[in-house]
Amino acid sequence: NMSLFRRSKNTNKPILGQILSLIPAHILNFQIQKHKTDKGCSKYKTYDQLVALIFGQLNKCDTLSTISCGLSLSSTFLNDIKLKQSPSKSTMSDGNKNRSYKVFEGLYFSLFSYYKSILKAHHKTYIIEEIKNQTIKLIDSTTISLCLEMFDWAKFRTAKGGIKIHTSLDDSSGLPDVINITEAKTHDNKGMENNVFEKGTIIVEDRGYFDFSLMLKRVKAENIFVTRIKDNTVYQSIKEFDLPENQDLDILKDEIIQFNSPKAKETGIFEHQLRLVTVYKEDENKVIQIICNNLDWKARTIADLYKKRWDIELFFKAIKQNLQIKSFVGTSENAVKSQIFISLISFLLLELIRRTNCDKNTAFSCFCEKIRVCILQYLTIEYVCNELKPIVKKAEKPPEKNIFSTDNFINQTKLSI
Repeated sequence: NMSLFRRSKNTNKPILGQILSLIPAHILNFQIQKHKTDKGCSKYKTYDQLVALIFGQLNKCDTLSTISCGLSLSSTFLNDIKLKQSPSKSTMSDGNKNRSYKVFEGLYFSLFSYYKSILKAHHKTYIIEEIKNQTIKLIDSTTISLCLEMFDWAKFRTAKGGIKIHTSLDDSSGLPDVINITEAKTHDNKGMENNVFEKGTIIVEDRGYFDFSLMLKRVKAENIFVTRIKDNTVYQSIKEFDLPENQDLDILKDEIIQFNSPKAKETGIFEHQLRLVTVYKEDENKVIQIICNNLDWKARTIADLYKKRWDIELFFKAIKQNLQIKSFVGTSENAVKSQIFISLISFLLLELIRRTNCDKNTAFSCFCEKIRVCILQYLTIEYVCNELKPIVKKAEKPPEKNIFSTDNFINQTKLSI
């Protein structure tokens, strides 16, 4: 419930502490018990690592040293984000290497389930009337390049390393509900551990997923796929529909087809009739052909469904531009996967706050910038979201209370780590 955020200006919890308070203790503890990630660990526990890496995400820290410096600024601040001490660089490095990323993966998906109804209620997505209330998944992957000398496990091309984040974005909430991280050389259509979904699910994907065997799997699972046809695909037209006059002028052709190449016959997709909708994309000045295994929907519905694919592109863009997912603070496979799942946790928490607290037109990037500059401040989330404006402010004496006022900075005892 969002009522946990006060509607005044000042608060006894810094911004970071308020964001962390959205992670229910029972959900985190369940994952810690399940993956035994606090076993034999006395100081740098799972919670400490989560806090340190979320701090790194929100502050766009490139190195563990920067995170360590940022967290050691004030002992009051540490207490207020429920840390006993700030972590050293070497402690964080060991945690990245040795604590299984599975605990953060599990935490992300648990938080997604826990907040899904709120995220859904506050998500503005384009509703297609004919398929209102049906489950739509947008599937794509994004590649992140890595330096092969440092990330030797992530072989991509001869001199290049990389990873691919294969993603299924839940259209109703605008967040990923399936994530699979592989080496970059893994082909898109092999990127998901399970390529089929519950009966009736609509799957929207790019041309990289155009594959006869995959289509057949989807048909058998009673999933409906919407994807782009490859340019050289051989097919025969069985029936062409009349197009409505003076409307949907971007739709050039609507027909029922069958793939009839030797490969289509070999895989068995040849036996199934499919729908082919040809659309003119004015913004790119090109014609695209969309294939779908639903023969009854309006052509407009199929064209609009494919247009939704843009949402997953925007998701990748938002996460790459506003969080720390392109440069990594650890080089092991475990460290990289931990950082990716913590960036997803950060994205989920930020979107939850933005959607439920910010004025309707606040862009995600602007909201992230505000959080970044106020991360150490003792202001309410509500104030930062809606009251904090770029205005000219005069200095005054005595200065306002800040985060260091209760620290005797000169005599601050250095904790032995």
